[in-house]
Amino acid sequence: MADPAVPDPNLPVNPADQPIFGTGGGLTFGLGSNNVGLGGAVNRVRFEAERLEFTADGWQATNVRLTNDPFSPPELELRSPTVTFTRLSPTRSEIRARNPRIVFDQGFSLPLFRERIILDSRQREAFPIGFGFDERDRGGFFVEGAFEPLSTPTVQLQIRPQIFLQQAFFGGDDRVIDQRESGSSFFDNLGLVAQLDARLSPTTTAEANLAIVSPLTFDNRNDNIRASVRARQLIGRNTLSLEYSFRDRLFNGSLGYQTVYSSLGAVFASPQFALGDTGINYRYQFGAQLVTADTDRDDLLEPIRDNNRVTLGRVQGVLEANRFITLWQGLPLPATPTEGLRYTSNPVVPFVALVPSARLVGSFYTNGESQTLLTGTLGLFGQFGHYSRPVLDYTAFNVSYSQRFGDGESPFLFDRDADERVLSLGIRQQIYGPFLFGVQASINLDRGDGFDTDYSLEYNRRTYSVVLRVNPEREIASIGLRINDFNFGTDRPPFSGEGNTVIGGAEQSND
Repeated sequence: MADPAVPDPNLPVNPADQPIFGTGGGLTFGLGSNNVGLGGAVNRVRFEAERLEFTADGWQATNVRLTNDPFSPPELELRSPTVTFTRLSPTRSEIRARNPRIVFDQGFSLPLFRERIILDSRQREAFPIGFGFDERDRGGFFVEGAFEPLSTPTVQLQIRPQIFLQQAFFGGDDRVIDQRESGSSFFDNLGLVAQLDARLSPTTTAEANLAIVSPLTFDNRNDNIRASVRARQLIGRNTLSLEYSFRDRLFNGSLGYQTVYSSLGAVFASPQFALGDTGINYRYQFGAQLVTADTDRDDLLEPIRDNNRVTLGRVQGVLEANRFITLWQGLPLPATPTEGLRYTSNPVVPFVALVPSARLVGSFYTNGESQTLLTGTLGLFGQFGHYSRPVLDYTAFNVSYSQRFGDGESPFLFDRDADERVLSLGIRQQIYGPFLFGVQASINLDRGDGFDTDYSLEYNRRTYSVVLRVNPEREIASIGLRINDFNFGTDRPPFSGEGNTVIGGAEQSND
């Protein structure tokens, strides 16, 4: 029996394949500041059932157990008394499970509350009820539901009603309350998020998003509504996007959150390419938009005005390049449940690497001004230990210094670069067993101020991970569940762990 693949110790380490930056494949459930989402894929599962009956369009099974774990007994299972699989089209299937539950370590279990799942290429909600935290628009903690009034092979409409619980019972954030009319009622603590996705052709997609944070006060739409419409067309490996957004919220370093009141335009973007065999990766992007956003320039504003917004056209080009240089690399532990795969789906490869990168951004505005920025960054990344022993057996770190060289200044605030020299520091440390604590921070060296600090607490197992993140500057928090993907071998043992083989008079473990 083959074990999951082990990284070749003779090959350079790619940080994208390591636990410090995340694992390869998997399914991610997110409960965040603005949404409850599901993304990624688990490509291999093991399946057991007491009875399986095939039909013309699929099959029906009783007492079903599904797991992504190649070892037995599984750490994580989905169990259901009855599961029906129906093929709806060549690219779309339906799974119905009666009273499905997720079982952790053959003991603790949680109900899924969702008995019907459509399998296709689109992102879908993990659970029908979710929670989030957003102080700026929703006054803090909120709860939301999710349902799909329209779901076809080409079009999906998803609606998520929201209740701002913290704002309703405790008053929420003063900035949010000030935006509401006096004498607010319970209905001012309701919100709505809607998303429409359409696949117009194999290479063309479109989406529309709408967020309303107070549905009964449309007269104050400048504070209560955000919306966007986008159409994407694949051109070779590149993507051409036509998009319009209303009140898009962006985080711009030490300048904090900035709102782009409206933007209409097109963006042509490449994926990441490799430059021959040099080890250099690069990508590029070009765009043109008509933008209305805030400015602090009095010469661009009318003497008598209701706001500080100005409308200008912008043409922008971006070119990025980086190279990953391995300075030192250790060896992973064997890919067994008690060694290399004790707390992670990939054996940890210790390494230290240097990553130089450069980013060139040129922005040109219709008032004749421009902003040209060249940012060079030198980063040191690494991890030590194997994340196998129960205490202090894993430390990951990153340190990077960025220096900006530029000419000109944007008339807007949302795309102005106010951080000339930035030091970024991060560490993730095993505390005990599967628990990791992490901090990632960015510091403006010219002023000595931190402007983006992210705290995380992780519970990692071979088959799944739970991650809690909090960012005080962004005033957001999220919790995510990740189900990991594996490279299965063949002839996996039964879920009970029985079925080992006797060879030459001795029992041979299937694991």
